[in-house]
Amino acid sequence: MSVFLLDKNKSPLMPCSEKRARLLLARGRAVVVRVYPFAIRLKDRIGGAVQPVRVKIDPGSKTTGIAVVRENGQKQHVLALMELIHRGRQISKSLEQRRAFRRRRRNQLRYREPRFLNRTKPKGWLAPSLQHRVDTTRCLVNRLQSLVPVIAISQELVRFDTQKMENPEISGVEYQQGTLLGYEIREYLLEKWGRECAYCGEKDTPLQIEHIDPKANGGSNRISNLTLACDPCNKEKGRQSLVAFFSTSKRLKKHQPRMDRVLRQCKKPLRDASAVNATRWALYQALKGTGLPVEVATGGRTKFNRNRLSIPKTHALDAACVGDVDQVCGWERPTLNIKANGRGSYQRTRLTKYGFPRGYLMRQKHVQGFQTGDMVKAVVPKGAKAGTWLGRVAVRKTGSFNVQTLSGAIQGISYKHCTVTQRADGYGYHIQTNDKKEEGARENKSC
Repeated sequence: MSVFLLDKNKSPLMPCSEKRARLLLARGRAVVVRVYPFAIRLKDRIGGAVQPVRVKIDPGSKTTGIAVVRENGQKQHVLALMELIHRGRQISKSLEQRRAFRRRRRNQLRYREPRFLNRTKPKGWLAPSLQHRVDTTRCLVNRLQSLVPVIAISQELVRFDTQKMENPEISGVEYQQGTLLGYEIREYLLEKWGRECAYCGEKDTPLQIEHIDPKANGGSNRISNLTLACDPCNKEKGRQSLVAFFSTSKRLKKHQPRMDRVLRQCKKPLRDASAVNATRWALYQALKGTGLPVEVATGGRTKFNRNRLSIPKTHALDAACVGDVDQVCGWERPTLNIKANGRGSYQRTRLTKYGFPRGYLMRQKHVQGFQTGDMVKAVVPKGAKAGTWLGRVAVRKTGSFNVQTLSGAIQGISYKHCTVTQRADGYGYHIQTNDKKEEGARENKSC
């Protein structure tokens, strides 16, 4: 990943290589501004020549891919890849729990008549779990604007037609026309079924869209009746029902539990597709609020570009393929995973499943200048935990902290041995190596 570079006045310059960043730091010409994403500030330079840089976004329900690219005509060079992991479902569960607590308190103390006609929602209101996706993406774009000279934004404005998915009789025409025919629906099925054959579990083979209840027997085209199957399974199943296929197939006698999985999975709700549909225009308006021109493109075009350029399937690399792309260079680089963890909890009491208190938390967030979520460097000179530990700290009132490293949690480290490298900002960071991308490349070839 390229190192973001700022001048003496904290204005963004073009990112530099890791080797040059090490030399600048070693010679005392620069200081570290951020650890994730890594950024340094020059002490002896003001201003400089910059090139056009674009931030490209592939929105998702659970993970949003972000790519920072340098433009040179239709040729784009990837500077940084990031994947932002949302916590929308966690917010929904917290709100459900809070609602249950409030209802219990109100019913326990006194009776109060229900109020439901005096609450109005402003225009453009989104549920907190959906608004979170928009806010975190906008926050990361704003941060990138302060670290790199961004001139434009590209967003994938994908839309899942859930009404046509559930009721194909609305129109007799096909979903798409032209070279991008069927890309949105196929992409949804690949994500839903884990990019493998739903019947035998084969991964390294071309997959075909298959009707669970065959159309010859009256099956519909709705998304709940579609799955993915390899060519042998698709041909062997033919016009048989799912139960008859698993009971008569000699190859799938050992895969009998997969029949129950297919029946459960095909009825899975369209929650993720609905979340993307509900937030796509809100995210577009939020990105326009940055003052930068925003380019939009379809999900079908993104996949068309990715297949044409033989780029593996990841959220971040999907973002690099958004929009008008002729060539993408430098995509073989690590990806920075950014997970939204929140800034703590207002709840100071831990409860049992029956609602009774089982533990109490500290009333203050800071202990000896540290708070939970800070990135620290702990240098322990002696003892069983001697060594240098880098990771996220969890504070205790006693001053004995836990440091979460890549190899696990190191417990009982004194605050005297810790130094803050980056303050908590509500996110967790992890650099993903290329191993998973190579695995994604193999999956991409099979699909």
